[in-house]
Amino acid sequence: MAQGFKASRQWERINELWVTEEASADLTGFKSDRRNFNIALWDPTTNGIRYLRALVYELATRLSDDDWSKIENVRNRDVGDPVTVRYEGRSVCLDYLQAALELGFIEKELDLGGARVLEIGAGYGRTCHAMLSNYDLASYTIVDLTNTLKLSRAYLREVLDEKQFSKMRFVRVEDIDRGLGQDPFDLCVNVHSFTEMTPDTVEAYLRLIDERCGAFFVKNPVGKFRDKSMDGHQKGEEAVRLAMETGPLRQVLDIHDSQAVAAAVPTFIEAYLPGEGWTCAANSRGLPWSYFWQALYKKIGNGLR
Repeated sequence: MAQGFKASRQWERINELWVTEEASADLTGFKSDRRNFNIALWDPTTNGIRYLRALVYELATRLSDDDWSKIENVRNRDVGDPVTVRYEGRSVCLDYLQAALELGFIEKELDLGGARVLEIGAGYGRTCHAMLSNYDLASYTIVDLTNTLKLSRAYLREVLDEKQFSKMRFVRVEDIDRGLGQDPFDLCVNVHSFTEMTPDTVEAYLRLIDERCGAFFVKNPVGKFRDKSMDGHQKGEEAVRLAMETGPLRQVLDIHDSQAVAAAVPTFIEAYLPGEGWTCAANSRGLPWSYFWQALYKKIGNGLR
């Protein structure tokens, strides 16, 4: 009878290589090494795409109809071959999922119809793409470093229609004094780039926002981390050292401790306040990341909703 119950060839190999006779001799670290990665978890160091897709899929199950509408209003999201999942027949990637959530947060406090928007550090342009696809903006200006600006220009030229692209202005950092023109902006946006700038540069941008903008949306980390288990410091120790020098919030914390993150939020709110004549109208965790926070600031008396 017992001869019918035996290990598969797959598990014979696992027992030979990883869950060996010696596996139980020392339980130290076993839940984070190849023993458990063959029993309960997929090895995160080699299954990043699997976990990314699992994250996106789970987030997709929580999206509202309005969130999905914002995502599906954005055409040409497949340019660049993103990592996507399909949920109930609809395709979504993490970038545009986050963009939809960010727009939903902003529009609760600000009417974006006819707005003039300034984005500082736009990456490849997903926030701009999403915003121009969902609102009839007057204009959208991106300020960035030269190489990144070339990337966002090329991407947005590919994904936007002629009318949308005609509203764009691309300004290199070194041309900012003359490139922004004289008109004020209704909204400034910064998503995960102030944390990678020098503190002096962030202060300069906050002064610019104070002088030229009526509202400011920011989504950035509340602090830094040095947990090597997160990524193995695969970019090198020099990259870690440089990361610790940037941003206005450089305190090290356990980014997966909700109480530690919550304790850092007041400092975040204060650090990104553009000036004395501003108020934080709303703030919340910047999903899906445990240690990202988002806030919408308004200049007092600017007439914006």
